[in-house]
Amino acid sequence: MGNYYQAEWETAPVEKMREHQGKLLKEQVAHTYKNVAYYRDLMDKAGVAPEDIQSVDDLHKLPFLTKDDLREAYPYGLLAVPLADCVRIQSTSGTTGRRVVAFYTQNDIDLWDECCARAIVAAGGTKEDVVHVSYGYGLFTGGPGLNGGSHKVGSLTLPMSSGNTERQIQFMTDLGSTILCCTPSYAAFLAESIKEMGLRDKIKLKAGIFGAEAWSEEMRRHIEKELGIRAFDIYGLTEISGPGVSFECEEQTGMHINEDHFIPEIINPNTGEVLPLGEKGELVFTSISKKAFPLLRYRTRDICVLSREKCSCGRTLIKMAKPMGRSDDMLIIRGVNVFPSQIETVLLSSGFEANYQLVVDRVNFSDTLEVKVELTPDMFSDTVSVIESKENEVVHKLKSVLGIQANVTLVAPKSIARSEGKAVRIIDNRAGKI
Repeated sequence: MGNYYQAEWETAPVEKMREHQGKLLKEQVAHTYKNVAYYRDLMDKAGVAPEDIQSVDDLHKLPFLTKDDLREAYPYGLLAVPLADCVRIQSTSGTTGRRVVAFYTQNDIDLWDECCARAIVAAGGTKEDVVHVSYGYGLFTGGPGLNGGSHKVGSLTLPMSSGNTERQIQFMTDLGSTILCCTPSYAAFLAESIKEMGLRDKIKLKAGIFGAEAWSEEMRRHIEKELGIRAFDIYGLTEISGPGVSFECEEQTGMHINEDHFIPEIINPNTGEVLPLGEKGELVFTSISKKAFPLLRYRTRDICVLSREKCSCGRTLIKMAKPMGRSDDMLIIRGVNVFPSQIETVLLSSGFEANYQLVVDRVNFSDTLEVKVELTPDMFSDTVSVIESKENEVVHKLKSVLGIQANVTLVAPKSIARSEGKAVRIIDNRAGKI
């Protein structure tokens, strides 16, 4: 049996949880219908009224929300409380320059912190631990989420953010970090760097909580071996709250969903039909406790499976498998959402034509992104210094838009293969690499 941060809910009988979910769902639908005109219009068009939702069994009657809805309603169209009641936003990138902005009341943040605290305790965390948070801070939810969760547990929190590996390792050794929170690719890079610096025996890590990008079981085993830890998965979306929507326990066979805050469904991504437990489909979430930005039946585009098989940790929370892919074209690079259309916008606004290719790879355990773009005939006749200046300009613009560094290679006109069908924009070489 495991340790729990909130045993009452983490080990609640299924019947008690469904009753709790039904009560909050009914309240949330009424709250959203009353305060969000955008969603009220969706419900009206679907012929659904708040009084039609009396329990979880009625959830399927509600219309879906998608990321397109979030962009269309940007920035305040889905806000369900007065702006004066909001204390923070978090954001994820959009495909056309419009970002997805999520709002939080103080209570929303408190609940989110508790979800992340559950993940830390499930990984063996206590107030005696030193939690080393190497997720990005700022608008990205990774850093703030695990930071808040660590505070709830009462652990000493190191808000390192991402990058500056040498400093990360210095603090890790000097302050005795015991739990590492970051992307799995960065954890692998840290492991390699620690080994090269000959500091393996100085590291006191016992566990890692890794998310924000896809990672394999092979990657897990590699990280656990190199750092001498247990590596736990964590899942979340900025739109719903951030990391802590679900988390892995000591069994490491899937992530427990915090069902007292989020109701999951699996649907057929083509028809929207709700699928039974155990079938693979698109994951949909309904937020039942968050008040500032309550999303009902939000389509995540993540493909996975839900299971209620008994877990040896004692938690009764439903489990989701690692996402097996996405039903859209979004790339996740070093924990950051990247859309090809974002890059295309930058290239076209910089005077290039739409002849480009994205090459994604994994080198030294870290994702890389190379943007190959053809020079126009006019540019091709420029001097080397002018071409290099143009290349640097695009690098800086892409970093501003994407939030990550991309390598830009300017190639000769007509050198990128054309297609009579869909253009091959993305070459992803990460498969099978750790």
